Amino acid sequence: MPAKTTAQSGVDTGSTQEPLLSVKGVQKIYQVDAGEIEAVRDLTFDLRPGELACLVGPSGSGKTTLLKCIAGLMGATAGEVVLSGKPVNGPPKEMAVVFQEYGRSLFPWMSVRDNVELPLKNAKVAKAERNRLVDEALEAVGLDHVPRSYPWQLSGGMQQRVAIARAVAYQPKVLLMDEPFAAVDAQTRADLEDLIRDVWERLGITILFVTHDIDESVYLGERVIILSSSPTVIQEDIQIDLPDERDQLTTRSSARFTELRGHVYEQIQIAKHNTGASAPSNAAGGSPSTVAREEAE
Repeated sequence: MPAKTTAQSGVDTGSTQEPLLSVKGVQKIYQVDAGEIEAVRDLTFDLRPGELACLVGPSGSGKTTLLKCIAGLMGATAGEVVLSGKPVNGPPKEMAVVFQEYGRSLFPWMSVRDNVELPLKNAKVAKAERNRLVDEALEAVGLDHVPRSYPWQLSGGMQQRVAIARAVAYQPKVLLMDEPFAAVDAQTRADLEDLIRDVWERLGITILFVTHDIDESVYLGERVIILSSSPTVIQEDIQIDLPDERDQLTTRSSARFTELRGHVYEQIQIAKHNTGASAPSNAAGGSPSTVAREEAE
């Protein structure tokens, strides 16, 4: 019998809610000895308050470059990034970043608690409030039992939890994560993925999560933004209509997860041969598209 296509459930893509973070026509060109390299051509998208979006694309597609531009760590050649209605011209106080190389971002001579507390001290937060925020952050990431330990005494996964706790304690409106689980083993990675969803649900922060892992992007996100090869544009921007409650076994073995993963994988293969010169129609930053369900009549 012929299949019928039904509209996706999930986030209302027609919402009039004002975006918290807007990326508008961002382009990045590097000046090198041989001339110019256009890493990012034209990227436009919005993140609404409380959204968890994953950014995925082929290797060398400019994901980290884009993240640095959004974080104010690198200036864009053209376009702008707007956070809470204000242009980002440097690292904003309302944003925190968790990098892939967590070991290099932690101070080995400082305890877990002192590492998490450091940004709050620099921001001159009162001691009583610092203690409360650090306690809550350590509890949120499951490290409230090792506050006096040092990073070098912890496993890689636990060190990354320290880096996440430090970002969360700072109470950012937006959390940027640049392939934070790339250096840990598969079991630890699964635990950290569940940790991120738990922290996101409990604290309601907006997260932009950069990853090479297609399965990870589908499992974590409410939305997956797929990038083309460099010079980069948006290949596709799709909503993920998996249930809000997810677990590694049930979710990943579901038919819908397999369908969504297959669609993203297919788009990544197309993206490897697609650059800004041949951008698809939804690359202009409109509402996220849907991936249709195929149901037998």
